Amino acid sequence: MKYSYYPGCSLESGAVEYDLSSREVLRLLGVELTEIPDWTCCGASAVEPVSRLLTLALPARNLALAEREVPDADMLVPCSACYLNHMRVERECEADRKLAARVNEALSAEGLSRSGTVRVRHLLDVLARDVGPERVGQAVVRRLEGLTVAPYYGCQVLRPYPLFDDPERPASMEPLLKALGVEVLDWDMGGRCCGASLMATKRAAALALVSAILDAASEADLIVTVCPMCQMNLEAYQKEAIRSGGRGRPVSVLYLPQLMGLALGLSEDDVLLGKNMAVTDALRGKLRAPAAATV
Repeated sequence: MKYSYYPGCSLESGAVEYDLSSREVLRLLGVELTEIPDWTCCGASAVEPVSRLLTLALPARNLALAEREVPDADMLVPCSACYLNHMRVERECEADRKLAARVNEALSAEGLSRSGTVRVRHLLDVLARDVGPERVGQAVVRRLEGLTVAPYYGCQVLRPYPLFDDPERPASMEPLLKALGVEVLDWDMGGRCCGASLMATKRAAALALVSAILDAASEADLIVTVCPMCQMNLEAYQKEAIRSGGRGRPVSVLYLPQLMGLALGLSEDDVLLGKNMAVTDALRGKLRAPAAATV
C-alpha cells in the first residue's frame, strides 16, 4: 500500500505527536508514505472570507503536486480540516468545470495543473478500509486489555462528505480499537462538535460542548481523536470546560495512532506521549502495569 502524504501545518507544529505516531504506525503496518514535496498550507478556515478562489487554489496546488510527484497513489491526510479542504476541491471542481478551469488558471502561475486523478483519503479511512482491523490485530505485540476507550471523530472527517462512515453514529474506529484489546465505550458523542474555532470567538458555547463530551466519557480511561482541532479543544480547555460546566472529570486524550503505536510495540517516547496535555496518572499507571498482556 502506497500513498502520497500531506501532513499539513498542525502536524508540523502543535500536533507533531499526531504526525510522528501516524508515520510510525503506518510503517509498522506496511504502508509506504511519500510526503508531497513543497506542499503548502491548505488555507484552514481563515482564507475563505478573503477569497473563494484562493480557498480552492491552495489545496488544489497540493493535489497538483501529488499528481505530478506521486502519480497513481491516493493522498493520505491525517488532519480532518485539511482533509475537508482538499475534498472540497475534489467535489466542487468535479461539479463545476468553469470553476475547475479558474483554479487551474491560478495554478498555471507555477506551471501546475490539477486533472483530478488523485483521490483524497483520511487517515482513519485508510486504517479502517485499506489496512483493516485484522491486519492491525496481527501486528499487535501488547494487548491493551483493561482500558476503556471513547472514540471521538468530530465533525469534519465525515461532514459534509460521509464517504466511509455514518456521521450521526460513526463506528469505523471500533474494530480498530477492539483489535488492540481495549473495551470501546458505548456512547453517542463520537460525532458531536467540540466547538472547533468557536473556542476563540464564542468560548462559552464551545466550553459547553467540550464539557458535555467529557461528561459522557467519564467512564472511559481515555478519549482517542483523529483531528488536531478536536484534540486541542478536549485537551487544552479541559479544566476550564469542567469548571464552567460543573460536570465531568479529567480524561486522557490521545490521538488514535498514538494508542495504536503503544499496542504495536512503540514506547511512550516513540509516540511523543509527553506532548499530550491531558494524560492522567491513572492512565499512565495502566499503560505501565505488567497486566497489559504481551502477545
